[in-house]
This record gives sequence, structure tokens and C-alpha cells, in this order.
Amino acid sequence: MIRFHLKCDQDHEFESWFQSGAAFDKLVAAGMITCTTCGSTKVAKTIMAPAVSTSSQITAPKQNEAAIAALREQVESNSDYVGDTFAKQARDMHDGITPERSIYGQANLAEAKKLVDDGIPVVPLPFMPRKKTN
Repeated sequence: MIRFHLKCDQDHEFESWFQSGAAFDKLVAAGMITCTTCGSTKVAKTIMAPAVSTSSQITAPKQNEAAIAALREQVESNSDYVGDTFAKQARDMHDGITPERSIYGQANLAEAKKLVDDGIPVVPLPFMPRKKTN
């Protein structure tokens, strides 16, 4: 896993984790990476300095809770929740079996890795989906 500092065409900056640099390149080319502030898909890596601690106490960086809440709202408002059938539905859309649409749900690590290895663009979300009731 690698963390990239990103910037959209509207100069909003944010960070995200990716399986590799190649995975980032595939996802950005497919328009699957969006700005956490404005939703723009015109996103690029920015120069990043290595994280070096100068103290004996290392603390985890705080996440921007407002940006994550906004991302959650955007995903939940514009995508279909498919629960634990996410991997199957993503593969079916990629293979042309079902029409493409924006979805979110859960996949275990092996399922997610297989999707990425097969060139199916997926992005891990920095939150757990809310359970939907029918």
C-alpha cells in the first residue's frame, strides 16, 4: 500500500491510499478517483515529502472528518448499495453482463485484490458503509 498526496483541478488537496502506483494510474485513467471536496475527477499526484518523525513519540495523523463525511454523503447519494455482493456485481459490470452503474458495498481483501489484478477499477472507501434495510 502507498499513500499519495493528491490535488484536483480546483486546487483542493487530499490524501488517499492505493495498492500501488500502477493501481493509482489505472484508477485515475478510468475516472474513478474523485476529489473529496468537489468531486472532480481531474486528479493528480503532488510532490510529497517523506514522513519523518523528529520526536521519540510517533502519533497517527488525524483524518479530516468533514471531508470523509462529505465523501460518504456523495457516495451514498449517487451510488447503489450492494452489500457483500460488491465483488460479483463489479465483475459483472466489467464483463458486460450487467449495465454499468455506480455501486458501493463490501469485499474481503482477496476479492478486492482479484478485482484490481484483473483490471477492474475499485477504490477502498475510508469508512464502513451504513447497513441498508429494505
